[in-house]
Amino acid sequence: MRILVVEDNAALADGISSALKRMEMAVDVVGDGCEADHILRTQIFDLVVMDLNLPGYDGLEVLKRYRQNNGQAQVLILTARDELQDRVKGLDLGADDYLTKPFELGEFEARIRALLRRHSGLKSPEIRVGELVFDSISRRVLLRGEPLDIPRREFCLLELMISRVGQVISKEQIADGLANFDDDISPNAIELYISRLRKRLVAAGVTIKTVRGLGYLMEK
Repeated sequence: MRILVVEDNAALADGISSALKRMEMAVDVVGDGCEADHILRTQIFDLVVMDLNLPGYDGLEVLKRYRQNNGQAQVLILTARDELQDRVKGLDLGADDYLTKPFELGEFEARIRALLRRHSGLKSPEIRVGELVFDSISRRVLLRGEPLDIPRREFCLLELMISRVGQVISKEQIADGLANFDDDISPNAIELYISRLRKRLVAAGVTIKTVRGLGYLMEK
């Protein structure tokens, strides 16, 4: 899953980014509202963590522009503004959740997991396909009840595909879901990750089919 953190406090942004990366997320960070507005118009994210007090456009203006441009990512406002009118305005402009600073890391991570489940249309924290179980809370993959050790990139690819079982996912969507600003994921690299993941899933009774010209499809 790909997340954009919009936060001008460098130390806090680094802490949030580190926590999300430990959750196996692809994370990008910007500290300016105008830059965030531009990025959200040109790139696709699954979730946005948005501060409100930003240089350039403030967070509410960025959110307003994003929703007016039909942006579909889940948005978590993370701010020191705790007045009722700020929470109401943020939610009315299209935020999906609102968390005030200071905050407990455990609550922040739980809210992120809940928002990503909502983004994927899932109600349960566990996704079961064949004999494979993906646990979004513990961030583990289980095969017949035993943990399956998967490298980070393949883990992110599995999360993307298992949340859309039965749907064709294009290479472009995979690249968007796995990459951040510093990455350049080529079609050949995606084919390699798919090949490795296929081999790991054989014992689970799960297959990833190539749909020629369209992308890949995971099914039992």
